[in-house]
Amino acid sequence: MAREPVSRRMFLRGGAALGAGLAFGGRALDGLDAGDGARHGHGVRPPGSRPYPRLPEGVDTLPQIEHIVVVMMENHSYDNYLGMLRRGDGFRLGHDGRPRVALPDGTGDVVHAFHMPSTCQLDRVPSQAWNASHISLGDGDNDGFVRACGPVAMGYWTADDIPFYYGLARQFPVCDRWFASCLAQTYPNRRFLFAATAAGIVSTTSDALVAPPPPNGTIFDRLDAHGITWRDYASDVAQLLILLTTFQKYSSHLSTIERFYADAKAGTLPFFSLVDPPFNADGSEENPQDIRIGEAFVAKVVRAVLESPAWPRTLLIWCYDEHGGYYDHVVPPRAIAPDSIPPAIHVPPDIPGGYDQYGFRVPAVIVSPYSRRHYVSHVVHDHTSILKLVETKWNLPALTYRDANADNLLDALDLDARRPPFLEPPVLPAPGLSATGGASACTAGRPGGPIPPAWAVTPA
Repeated sequence: MAREPVSRRMFLRGGAALGAGLAFGGRALDGLDAGDGARHGHGVRPPGSRPYPRLPEGVDTLPQIEHIVVVMMENHSYDNYLGMLRRGDGFRLGHDGRPRVALPDGTGDVVHAFHMPSTCQLDRVPSQAWNASHISLGDGDNDGFVRACGPVAMGYWTADDIPFYYGLARQFPVCDRWFASCLAQTYPNRRFLFAATAAGIVSTTSDALVAPPPPNGTIFDRLDAHGITWRDYASDVAQLLILLTTFQKYSSHLSTIERFYADAKAGTLPFFSLVDPPFNADGSEENPQDIRIGEAFVAKVVRAVLESPAWPRTLLIWCYDEHGGYYDHVVPPRAIAPDSIPPAIHVPPDIPGGYDQYGFRVPAVIVSPYSRRHYVSHVVHDHTSILKLVETKWNLPALTYRDANADNLLDALDLDARRPPFLEPPVLPAPGLSATGGASACTAGRPGGPIPPAWAVTPA
């Protein structure tokens, strides 16, 4: 694996100048099942297969959904954020109300899950790098998080810290089996969102940014081929820079975050919107940031969608690129490898592995007027489920084996409802930062209390 000569944030700061060039009801159609695609082997759909093979590409099979908005934040696991939701598969609690989970630290001590002392994070730990993630997986029982990342990996937050997120996950369908696409960092996971493959990259190094483009292109190529509108709304640096070698091809689709709010207000969002948090300033929720700043950003984006005249025809997905090194109790299942491109690792020092393994669970909520009430999705999803949803709507050919065989998220929707369940948007809590007047009290890397607290460690 290439070692990181510069940090992701430092590189993207340098790249900012580059970015400145800135009736069917979701059911089977006329007897044609979405699972009826071209197959090979044992029911595995190949790249290039369409959801409805007897219909032409570009036909709209989900007219109820005219706008899809994706807000993908950074570096938190399901248990780290939603483990205390008491809805979906979160922590199992003891009589004291605390999670009943503890992991060894490698020296004989055991570290119990604990409520973080504040919404501030430590600097550079925990880690979601390839080796740290594979050590965290252990022998397939998720027992290595503390060995890989230190005691902070067992920290979690609650509704008192991130009330908007808890309100969102209590009102709309929460997905408690949404896994990152691979056991690695931001860039490979976001490449899966764009192209259904990491195409060999495993890290957030500058080398990964100039890696060869995904061989089958991206979902944006599929949309452009059919004149389907899309846009990346960037707060500072567009996440499309991850596709640096082909970035200029997409530069006409870049806009500022201010344009997103204006388009939402006017009801003129494109079909597909990527909405990027501030990556160079606090706001993406990566450590050592105050997580409330990112929550406030998401709250503003979600409210812009809920208040848009296009809300009755919109679907928003809130999710995370990967787990950030924080603990999760659900072992990620095996996944179908997207293609034959191996990860760019060197064993040793790198731990063996491939793209036939999902990453750890991340928070994900499906926000739409058609969202099912009181619903928890236990269906296995990853970031390529977003691609499968887009492909299902427009009957587009799959990019790789991964998106060809992904679930399309429609289990979370009631598209046959005469009146969409959430046509009138619910009232959601204010984000946690509102309690401080919108100002963070964090000092970077100083969480405001001991990590772990003394009670959370059982000595050898």
